[in-house]
Amino acid sequence: MNKNLIDLDSSQAWIRLIIIFIMSVIGTAGMWSVVIIMPNIQSEFVLDRAASTYPYVATMFGYGIGNVIIGRMLDKIGITKPIIFALTLLVFSYLISTLANNVMWLSIIQFFLGFSAAAFFGPMMADISRFFYKRKGLAVSLVASGQHLCGAVWPFVIKDFLLDGEWREAHLFIALVCSIFIPILFYFLGEKSPNLKNDLSKIKKEENVNSNLKLSISNKKIQVLLMFAGVFCCVAMSMPQVHIVPLCIDNGFGLAVGTEILSFMLFAAVTSRVLFGFLSDKIGPIQTLILGSTLQAISLSMFLPFNSQLSLYIVAICFGLSQGGIVPIYAVIISKFLPENEVAERVGLLIFATIVGMSLGGWLSGEIYDYTNSYQMAFLNGIFWNLINLLIMFYLFLKYKQSIKSVDKYEY
Repeated sequence: MNKNLIDLDSSQAWIRLIIIFIMSVIGTAGMWSVVIIMPNIQSEFVLDRAASTYPYVATMFGYGIGNVIIGRMLDKIGITKPIIFALTLLVFSYLISTLANNVMWLSIIQFFLGFSAAAFFGPMMADISRFFYKRKGLAVSLVASGQHLCGAVWPFVIKDFLLDGEWREAHLFIALVCSIFIPILFYFLGEKSPNLKNDLSKIKKEENVNSNLKLSISNKKIQVLLMFAGVFCCVAMSMPQVHIVPLCIDNGFGLAVGTEILSFMLFAAVTSRVLFGFLSDKIGPIQTLILGSTLQAISLSMFLPFNSQLSLYIVAICFGLSQGGIVPIYAVIISKFLPENEVAERVGLLIFATIVGMSLGGWLSGEIYDYTNSYQMAFLNGIFWNLINLLIMFYLFLKYKQSIKSVDKYEY
């Protein structure tokens, strides 16, 4: 037996998933750390709320571009060189960020932090999707949940640095952790390939009736619609994720409470990703995405009437449970309905679209706050974009139903 081959859905595949998951929890710190340090940045560089989001926007664009470029690298040359390159860039960017003395310099560095952190999200989802078939939705969602668990864990780990205003020391600490643990994990990961000798056509017929289904629109149109849907849902999603800490500070609850609420939100999102992945294997990814988007719109509306400390904890958890599983399901849709040999690049493009949405939403919410001195209109703005996302997903669902009818008619 070839030791470099892993059978689909096997115990070895699950071990690979666990290793990739832990790498994601550590490596995607390059995306989340900027959200945590925003209040420190605003205070140190004397910025308004919109300007304090510039490093976040730069991080998100780097994250989006990184998912595309590193995803393409993974398709072409395997996983080893892209991870080595990304880790080197990640650690170097954290180190050089400690020299930043203005927001523009820091924003440039954050772009590269986002770019390198991307290697531990979209490309990892694409990689693990190749080693699972019957549990593909659950596997992809579990790997994706590492990103949210990262955002939930790191605030607790570096909270003491931030309370003292020492965001540079926090960056040095993150660089140290990444440089020690990711190489160890990557050593055990290795350069493996899925064993595709099994009769996949039989598995598709007996275990996954939707896998052979081709939607009644072109692959290009499916990709474009999913990317637009990703932008719209993530504009809505970014409002609480980016601004929950400043919102808590505005309400007089303080930085510690804000970071704790963010952590609870992201812990809930981890649970959501697992549940949504399991659900997508049962009812289908398009249906699951419609459910998640609907729940996200409802939970966003709950921020409008409630602003006490206890209610923010509750609403943030509800929001995390509704939105956490959305983005990985886009990747599952791509892996099920689009060409298998293009999954990594297509997932990267989709992630880029969601990052555009997160960046636009984070900046736009800050601008709305600066004009109105309130987050009420920002939440209403997010709900509006969320509804457009639902319209797109309902359109894809109708095309999906039409395709099923066409297949049934043909077989009959």
